[in-house]
Parts: sequence; C-alpha cells; structure tokens
Amino acid sequence: MKWVVVTVTVIVALVIMGALGVAYHLKTNFPKADPPYNIRVSGTPEQIARGRYLANHVTVCLECHSTRDWAHYSAPPLPGTEGKGGEIFPETAGFPGTLIAPNITPAALGDWTDGEIIRAFTSGVNKNGDPLFPLMPYRAYRNLMPADIDAIVAYVRTLSPIDHIPPRSKLNFPMNLIVRTMPEPYKLPKPVDRSDPIAYGKYLATIAGCATCHTPHDQAQRQPVENMQFAGGFQFQLPSGKTVQSANITPDVETGIGHWKKEYFIGRFRQFAGENAKHILLQDGMNSVMPWTMYAGMTDEDLSAIYDYLQTVAPIRNAVERFAEQ
Repeated sequence: MKWVVVTVTVIVALVIMGALGVAYHLKTNFPKADPPYNIRVSGTPEQIARGRYLANHVTVCLECHSTRDWAHYSAPPLPGTEGKGGEIFPETAGFPGTLIAPNITPAALGDWTDGEIIRAFTSGVNKNGDPLFPLMPYRAYRNLMPADIDAIVAYVRTLSPIDHIPPRSKLNFPMNLIVRTMPEPYKLPKPVDRSDPIAYGKYLATIAGCATCHTPHDQAQRQPVENMQFAGGFQFQLPSGKTVQSANITPDVETGIGHWKKEYFIGRFRQFAGENAKHILLQDGMNSVMPWTMYAGMTDEDLSAIYDYLQTVAPIRNAVERFAEQ
C-alpha cells in the first residue's frame, strides 16, 4: 500500500506544480497587447459631437458606465450619473464572478493618456496592463474606424467629472486566469464605405453589439451557438429576478423580422425617442435589457442601414418567448 500512497502523492504534486506553472505562464506572458498608442486626440467640436452620438446611441458606452433606472422601461441612465460607473453584473445573473463597470469620467481617467483609453476599449487592457473581461465589448469595438475611436475619446473627455470609485471586478477561478488570454492588439479594420448601406449597416450593427445580444449562447461553454447568429434566445436575468430573452432579428418571415417593412423597423425605435419614453413605469418587474431610449437617438439613415444589413443575413427559424420560464 505504501507504493500507492507514494504514487498518489507524486501525481498530486505534479498536478499542483503543473497548475502553478500554467498560472505563472499566464501571469507573465499575457495579456498580449501592444503598448498604448502615442496619440493625442485633438477634441474638435466635430469629434465631440460624433463621439456623443456614438457613445449615447450606437456603441452605448454610457449604458453600462452610468446608473440605469430599472424602475422604468429599458432602464434609461439616470441623469447626472453619466460615466460614473458602478453598475453591477452579478454571478447570480450568469457571470463568472462579480463584474462592476468602472468610472470613465475625467475624475477617474484624468491621468490616462488618450492612447491608454483607446487600448482599453479596443484591445481590452487597462492602464496598468491588466486584462478586461469582454463584458466590456472590446471585441466589437476593435472594429471601430480610427475616426470614430478618436471621437469617442474626445467625447469621454468632456463628461462631467464624478468623484466615485466603484469596487473592482472579481472573477472566479479559473476565469481570472483565462481572461488574460482574451485581449488582442488592435488591428486597423478595412475602411467602411458609408455610401454602401449594407456595408455601413454591418459596421453599425457590429459596433452596436447587435449579434452579441441577439445570438443564443451555450451557457456551459459561454460561447455563441454555432450557426445561430442574430436568431435570438440569449437569456438575461433582470434585477427583479425574472428572465428575458432577446428577439430573433434574422429575416425569417415567421419568427424573425422578415415581414417587417423598413418604416416599421425604424418606427419601433422612434417610439422610444423623447423624454417621455424614459418615464414608462413597469409592471410585475418585466423589463428589457435593450436600451431602447438610447438606440432611439440613432438617425434614420443609420437605422435604415442596419435594417438593410439585417435583411442580408441568413434567415433562421427560431421562435423566441420573450420571457423565459424559470
């Protein structure tokens, strides 16, 4: 029996040593990211205006980095909290730990260079070189055109400083190590022709994260289900404890938006434009994680382009119940 104990002890020791070796490797060799760009954004009025439009109505940066009012439909950001951070994404909602949106106002980013800000939201690495979990959608934002990147930085620099230090996010093991492999260096994407509505619509849908929320995910693998892009069925747990599922936005006629006219598509967003839409009270804790009141600020041109692009994706028959059974 003695040899059995010795053998087991050696195996356990080897496993521990191997695990420590892997952890050391990930800690010392990852994340893979370039140094921050040596760049200074000029911050012209045109850049700031474009950045304000993107951050509030397309990339919706302020959706996560503000305090959302879950008592009202689509949880619009509370005025005066823009950029302060603190929104919590708990483990009970399916996240691999407790994720907390940081403050992105000048009170927190005042000592960040423009290049460090750009690296954070396009590559997923913060000022200190630490990796960011891709709840921060840098995988989508790395598709941003350089002019739009500069515009977002220019706008963020103009946010009112808010002295607020949210707690740091905490990822569970082994995700706290796996996350180090996720960031990638930013690579200049192919130019997008804004005169081509389908190409520009694809660009907008990408940086707006449409596929991220409207594609079902394998909960165990935490990966999008293959060949189901835009088919809906991604489950979100609301603060009320109820579960809502994203809609099928493929051009399937029966279960998607294939029967929608462009005017109807645009109108669905327009009905949430204006201040009154931010005060729609809820009943029974039902809500939408889709920030309708923010996306409603998109121009007709941009919404039209997104519609044109979505009509070109593969139609997938997938009937989705808006509120899933618990």
